[in-house]
Amino acid sequence: MKRKGRGAHHTGQELIAPRPFCASSSNPPMRFAVLAVALAMAMVSLMRCSGQARLNADDILRLGSEAPLAKVPYGTAPQQYAELRMPEGKGPFPVIVVIHGGCWIQYATTEYTAHLASALVKEGWATWNLEYRRAHEEGGGWPGTFLDTGRGVDALREAARKYPLDLGRVIAMGHSAGGQLALWAAGRSRIPRASELHTDNPLPLRGVVSLAGIADMRAYADGGPRDCVAGELRVMGGTPAQQPARYAAASPLALLPLRTPQVLVWGEEDSIVPERLFEDYEKRAKQAGDSVEIVRVKGAGHHELCSAEGTGWKQITDAVRRLLR
Repeated sequence: MKRKGRGAHHTGQELIAPRPFCASSSNPPMRFAVLAVALAMAMVSLMRCSGQARLNADDILRLGSEAPLAKVPYGTAPQQYAELRMPEGKGPFPVIVVIHGGCWIQYATTEYTAHLASALVKEGWATWNLEYRRAHEEGGGWPGTFLDTGRGVDALREAARKYPLDLGRVIAMGHSAGGQLALWAAGRSRIPRASELHTDNPLPLRGVVSLAGIADMRAYADGGPRDCVAGELRVMGGTPAQQPARYAAASPLALLPLRTPQVLVWGEEDSIVPERLFEDYEKRAKQAGDSVEIVRVKGAGHHELCSAEGTGWKQITDAVRRLLR
């Protein structure tokens, strides 16, 4: 059964152009003012048709998704659950933990990544679309948002008792702030025991695909868009100078080496997460001994990476296949 998502607002996203009108038409003569307006609208439509206009969160929600096989709780709060989707067949299936972003606050839920999770299932992988308490919700913020993410990943152990899931081939895929959480989940074994985020025996991940992920939270706090930086400061409880120990336990860069392969996917038109953060992280991760690569998607902005209809879809699925080999 297919479903359509509801609209959402993200004040840190780019504006969407009107729907394109790509067909030509003949019109009677018109006054100059009307012609000027028509020409302006045609230019916007032409940009959309040529792929220059950017998608936003509402566009992704409108793509629709397949209903999950099961909604599996990993805690007692309403937000502590994961949506399980599986392909047809006996399995056991490799699993992709899908983690939405939204600046760690109210800008996204699992509805945003439902299309992504559904499309990955069509490629032959099970997906575990993870929800968590965000910074503006009771129990979210520090340390709840991070602990929820870790518990949600580890809940696959219990789920595998009921469903044919291959726990030896689990990767995480997160978008934006969810990319930070995906990388962080892979590095949990590196968190000092004294930290509130420490967990004994976290589920090992085979790799991470970070879609426009925020891999360096310290640098992002100094140079990211205002709305998303506000979300970061809220989830962390302050700036890097105010909460150095928290950033040391939560920022993927601070946890290097993660000791698992990482693919960083970046849209070349992304105005929310700058390229320099990816390049600096790649350099530092390789120096620490990690296997890291940057995949650049031409013509893509921040949200296109979550669309199976986007130009980067093959690059993303190829990255998953490399990690699961």
